[in-house]
Amino acid sequence: MKHPIGVFDSGVGGLSILRALHAELPCEDFVYVADSAHAPYGERDPDFVVERSRHIARLLVEDQPLPVKALVVACNTATAAAIHLLRSDYPGLPIIGVEPALKPALALSQTRRIGVMATRATLNSPKFLALQRSLSDRAIFVCQPCDGLADAIERHDTAKIVALCADYTGAMGVFGQQAHEIDTLVLGCTHYPFAVDHLTRLLGPAVQLVSNGTPVARQTRRVLPHLAAPCLEGTVTLQSTGDHLSLVQAAKRWL
Repeated sequence: MKHPIGVFDSGVGGLSILRALHAELPCEDFVYVADSAHAPYGERDPDFVVERSRHIARLLVEDQPLPVKALVVACNTATAAAIHLLRSDYPGLPIIGVEPALKPALALSQTRRIGVMATRATLNSPKFLALQRSLSDRAIFVCQPCDGLADAIERHDTAKIVALCADYTGAMGVFGQQAHEIDTLVLGCTHYPFAVDHLTRLLGPAVQLVSNGTPVARQTRRVLPHLAAPCLEGTVTLQSTGDHLSLVQAAKRWL
């Protein structure tokens, strides 16, 4: 048996990261934990997010039949609040986090006006604010907290997802390819890639939507000390602190 890679999120959003990980590392086994009983993290107190992140990390590192050989924190909010503490808790374990893809967006934007949709907790975190400041001389970032959107995606509430996407993109300004228009939109929560179809219909195909699944998967490949040898497709084990059936149904839709 081979040691799996652990992946966790507050709920189903991290499946967008898991999808990219599985595509990049098809021979690896994965254990995915959705903390659905406490989702979403984005509107929670930072201390609560830290406590839950440490709890789920213990489940993956200490309570699996085989301990994970790497841990992917597939949640922007948990990364911002807790990844430095998890790395302190498990200094010998490769731990990969996620952050809103501002740098990839810069490489794509022509108007240098970039939208960022994220949870309020992510946008207010010192980690994100430092990243934004480091790039502030290269583009204007229009940041929009998206209260309720991750929860609507978690519940697969299509009507609410469409309404919130329309409200939040409308509040950000004009999207397009002209000067002073937003031509690139960063999806700064791992739930939001599952709203891409709705966002594309709202904004049009010319606006580029940027998420962080592929960069995280490539970084995971780079830091893993031992990769599985070429083999049959690896396994994916799904675990949830809430409704396991909902997680399975989401995985069937999105994986």
